[in-house]
Formats: sequence, C-alpha cells, structure tokens
Amino acid sequence: MSHSILECSMTSPLGTPALDPRRWLVLAILSGSLLLIAMDTTILNVAFPSLVSDLQPSSVQQLWIIDVYALALSGLLVTAGALGDRWGRKRLLLTGFAIFALASLMAVFATAAWQVIGARALLGVGGAAIMPSTLSILRDVFTDARERALAYAVWAAVFGGGMALGPVVGGLLVEQNGWQSAFLINIPVALVIIAFGAWILPESRQPREGRWDWWGVGQSVVGMLALAGGIKQLGKGGPADPVAWVLLVVAAVALTVFVRRQLRLAHPLFHVRLFTNRSFSIAAASIFLGMIALGSALFLVTQWFQYGQGYSPLEAGVRLLPAPLGLVVTSLVTPVLMHRLPIRHVIGGGLLLMTAGLALPWLFQQSGPLAYPGVAVALGVLGCGVGIATTAASVTLMASAPKEHVSGAAAVEETCYELGAAMGVAILGSIAAALYRAKLPELGLDGAATASVRDSVGEAAHVASSLGGPAGALLLERASAAFTAGMTPTFLLAAVLPLAAAGLAWAKIPGDLRPTDNAH
Repeated sequence: MSHSILECSMTSPLGTPALDPRRWLVLAILSGSLLLIAMDTTILNVAFPSLVSDLQPSSVQQLWIIDVYALALSGLLVTAGALGDRWGRKRLLLTGFAIFALASLMAVFATAAWQVIGARALLGVGGAAIMPSTLSILRDVFTDARERALAYAVWAAVFGGGMALGPVVGGLLVEQNGWQSAFLINIPVALVIIAFGAWILPESRQPREGRWDWWGVGQSVVGMLALAGGIKQLGKGGPADPVAWVLLVVAAVALTVFVRRQLRLAHPLFHVRLFTNRSFSIAAASIFLGMIALGSALFLVTQWFQYGQGYSPLEAGVRLLPAPLGLVVTSLVTPVLMHRLPIRHVIGGGLLLMTAGLALPWLFQQSGPLAYPGVAVALGVLGCGVGIATTAASVTLMASAPKEHVSGAAAVEETCYELGAAMGVAILGSIAAALYRAKLPELGLDGAATASVRDSVGEAAHVASSLGGPAGALLLERASAAFTAGMTPTFLLAAVLPLAAAGLAWAKIPGDLRPTDNAH
C-alpha cells in the first residue's frame, strides 16, 4: 500500500527511529551553507556593472564570469555525491567550504578578468563538494518522514530564496564597498560554518563496494561541461557556430558512454536507473525547466533595473524582493498542499503560476510602457510559482529515491537547479541580446562605438557615460528602450518551459499518486 511522503514513518513505539536531538541545529547549519551557495549563483548580477567598469572584461569574459561558477558546479555534482558516500559527507562539506573561502579570497584580490573567472570556477568546485552533502545529511538526521518533508521544504525555500536574495544582498554590499564585497562576504560565513559544522554535524557515509570509478568520473565531468559549454556557445554564436556543435557532439558521446557504462557496472558511480521512476524523472524535469526560466528572468530584470531604469545596485536588489518573498512563503506552505492534494496538481499549479509571472510583463507592455508596478506583480507571481513547483518537485524527487541512492538523487536535483539557471542566462540571455540588437535604431556613432553599443546594454551604458551630456542621455534612452523591447518577448518565450513542464506533470503523474518515501 502506498503512503504519503508526508506521513510519519513511525509504525509503533518499538519501531520508531530515534530522533536526533541535534536535527534542527543541523538544519540551521545546512540552511546557512545552502544560502551562501545559492546567493553566489546570482549575487554577481548586481555587482557586475561595477566589476565591468573596473576590470574592463571583453564580452566573452563577461559571460564566463557569470556562467563559470554554475557550470563548474554542475559538472562535478555527480562525482561529489559519490565521493561523499565513500569519504564522508561531513568531511566533504567542510572541505568544500575551505575551498570556497580560498576562492573568495582570490576573487577579492583579483586585478584581471581571467583571475575572477578562475576564482569563480574554484567557487564552483567548492559548491559541488558542499551541495550533495546537505541533502544527504538531512536524510540521515531526519528519520521522521513528516519532519523530513518540512526539512526538504526549508531546503528548497532557502535555495530558491538565496538565488533571488543574492541581488539584494549584493546591491547593499556593492553600493557601499565595491564589487569585491560580493566575494568578501563568503569568507567569514564559510569560517563560521566550518567551526560550527565540525562541532555539530554528524558524519555519515554510504559504504560502496568496488573500486573508485575514475573512468566514470572523467566521462561525467567531460560530458556535463561539454553539454553546458555547447549550449552556452550555441546561444552566443548561433546555430552556425561550429564550436558549439563540436562541444555538443562531445557531450553526447561522453554522456552516452557514461550511461551505458554505469548500467553495466555492478557498483556504479551513479545509479542511472533512478530515472526509470516516473515521479523522479518528472520532478527533475520540472525543476530543470523552471530554473531555466527563473535564471534568465532574474538576470534580465536585474539588467533592466540598472541599465533601463537607472537604479543603483541596492535599489535594483530591493525591487527584486517580491520574487524571494513569494518564493519563501509558498515553499513553506507547500508541504500542507502536498498532504491534501495530489502531487500532479501541486506541481502543475505551481508551474502555471510561473508561466503567468513570465507572461505578465509582455502583456503589460501591450497597453503602454513597462513600469515597475507591473514588473513587481510579475515577480511576485513568478516567485510564488517557483516556491510551490520546486518545493513539491524537490520533495517528490528525494522521496522517490531509495536511501542507498540519496546522494545520487541529491546530485541530480542540484544539477537541475544550477545547470538550469546557467542555461537560462546563456540561451535566453543570448536571445534577449539578439532582440536588443534588432531593436536598436541608427545611432550615428563611429564604428567602434556602434559595435560596443550593439554588444550589450551594459556596453551601451558605458559608451553613454563616456559621451556624457544630451548625446549620452539620448543614447542610453534608445538602448534602454531596445533592451526592454527585447526582454519581454524573451520572457514570453521562457514561459513556454514551465507550461510544458506543467503539461508533463498532469499527463504523466497519476492523479492519485502520493509518492512513497523509499528511504523509510
């Protein structure tokens, strides 16, 4: 007989697993860990104009500075999850924070774009060591299924809220202390987490037989990095770019070989057959498609606030608050919805709210110039949808995985979050940039200045600042109008993704499904 994931695992006093008295402290420490990692995905969005002005990176370097963190993290999550099972999840988490603190220190003292790129990549390595450990430790500490569902909901709220709060915190720091402060904040937080984590967190492992699969590690890392890099290059260079297709072919070959090898091994690095569980697969797809949409929306709206509306980093961050507030509140009430409604209605309803939030800016623009009140409403609706959909999908995904494969499930979930957000920036950000260039009028500038303005709205703002006076103001007004005209159709295109995921959830998840937590 199937049981709800929200039902308590106790069947009798004698059969009740002992409740760890430290479990809520553990949740607090892991939430702090996750908040830092999630904020680093987006905190640079508002620090970016200051960094660009200071270091003058090329357009390609700018994309790498934004994307390399999530790409490096995504490429290593599967390997990190398996390593934590063998080496110890607490040990891996604390090592990850040591790497995180070191990489942040490198970024603070960076004097060239390539140094920031290297530091952001190392931050991704540290993040990959941290993230699978958080959910795996939660699974071991929370033995009661109802409490575990609440812990997973807090996890999803903290991660999604952290991504959305990153620009707010970043804006506050950057406005007062410069772009380096977006990295500097990581160091004391990481040191505090290392100190308290070493004292409070329990160690946990999932012993695995057989030798460490170095071939599998290489295949998964190469495949994931090539996949992410190929899509990123495709978004930048278009379908005629041969480099993009070479990378995508490499990804297809490496990941196909990886999957076939894992299916043959008696003790695989990653249990590929997790995807044969329908609930697991649809939950993963819902998170991935939803994060592509959310990642692109936050990236573009932050640029619109700063370049199109002239807000400071802090003002831009504050104006993003409807999204994280809606996300956090709905994440925490989603377990109640899951207890009362079929899973497909909760996930599907959240995804439809996301669709509405993404479509609203385009609809508002049809009746006049786009203004902040309309964007605020859209952000609030989007945040509520993300909170419901990703929380329900996260709980479902983790509940669908047997205990012995919880690290692999955690790696899949976090890959969907990180890779989805990065791909949203790369693909939909590139579409918005192409539409921006198409909407630009004749500028009457020299060749070099025109090329800079056409490169990005950020470059246009820099050229306008150099011109100064009425000419600079007119250039910035035209560039801002072109960016807005390209942004709202991109949002409308992004809305197709959660709409498709909602259709998938309603079509493929049985109406009476209450996923069983196989880890009971």
